[in-house]
Amino acid sequence: MNFLSPEQIMWRDSVERYVDQEIGREYIRKCDMERRHPDEAYRKIAQLGWLKLIFPEDVGGDGMNIFDYAVMVEMLSKYGFDFGVAITLPTFTAMNIALNGTPEQKQQYLPPFFAGDLRFAISISEPDAGSDAANTRTRAVLDGDHYVVNGQKMWCSGSGLKNTVILMLVRTDKTEDKRKGLSVLMIPNTTPGLTIRPLATLARRSITTNEIFLDNVAVPVAQMLGKPGEGWKIIGGEHLLLERVCAAAGYMGTAQGAVTDALKYAHQRVQFGKPIFEFQVIRHMLADMQTQVDAARLLVYRAADMAAKHMHCVKEVAMAKLFASETLQTVSRQGIQIMGGYGTLPEFDMERHFREGMQATIGGGTSQIQRTMISQEMRIR
Repeated sequence: MNFLSPEQIMWRDSVERYVDQEIGREYIRKCDMERRHPDEAYRKIAQLGWLKLIFPEDVGGDGMNIFDYAVMVEMLSKYGFDFGVAITLPTFTAMNIALNGTPEQKQQYLPPFFAGDLRFAISISEPDAGSDAANTRTRAVLDGDHYVVNGQKMWCSGSGLKNTVILMLVRTDKTEDKRKGLSVLMIPNTTPGLTIRPLATLARRSITTNEIFLDNVAVPVAQMLGKPGEGWKIIGGEHLLLERVCAAAGYMGTAQGAVTDALKYAHQRVQFGKPIFEFQVIRHMLADMQTQVDAARLLVYRAADMAAKHMHCVKEVAMAKLFASETLQTVSRQGIQIMGGYGTLPEFDMERHFREGMQATIGGGTSQIQRTMISQEMRIR
């Protein structure tokens, strides 16, 4: 049974053709190996209008729902999750402006983003505030018509790219409930006092993950997104929902790519006089791998469908993110086992999928956090 409509199937196939014909596996591999942002492909996608697909029509977007967008992310991530992230990360970050920005902020930031001239990065984590984001300590103190910001942020992917504005979670007030004292500031990455240092992470090589140091960074009051104290609501609501649906779709798309590559290799690799696919142990590994990917796809589609219908879906989204990320980790590891030494070479891509899989269960909310969210939703009330 296919859960996509004929129109969605056409959309999925058209995105896949575009990835194959206009971007290509070799390009995505090269960007990863050289730790280089896929800028050429990013601009092509901007020219197609795909950066504005999911945005509401009243801000210049196309009003696409999150399910159709997830189908696109699945195909964009076919040859590598990090390539999909290069498109989706600035998109779901910019969505915060569409949902919470003033008319002036929307006009200032969204048109150049849609055109591909401006990018966005999200900055939540700190050395002592990862999963516990409410423990944010980076301090923003009001001084006349500016906030003066001091502190350190961690794991901010894409923040060092040219023409990037960072949406940063900061503490503007000390309150008993730590979540109520948080706000979001929009900080261009060229702002004086801002130091961005690249981190040589296992994955995220194409867009680069950074740590950020802030030394008396002056940010105009007009650069606050929403009102003071609304940071937790902005970051913890629609933003994380969109991020996790997109991430789950990307993990699942990359996992399918890993299974497809392993299957092709198993048919081509001859040992003991026959393709290794003819050995039952290999066939059973591949059967388990494909079964797990198909199960992940169903969880992702369910979560995306519920989100598109504005249903309460915290549990379902967490399940999709959890299972899809762990699936990518599992099938990429098994893919390396099937491909042997070749699977460990960058030219064969499986090692990239494995690296992305190891990051998948950490970024965007660890597997442990997803299980906590699922179990909380299961509580009998």
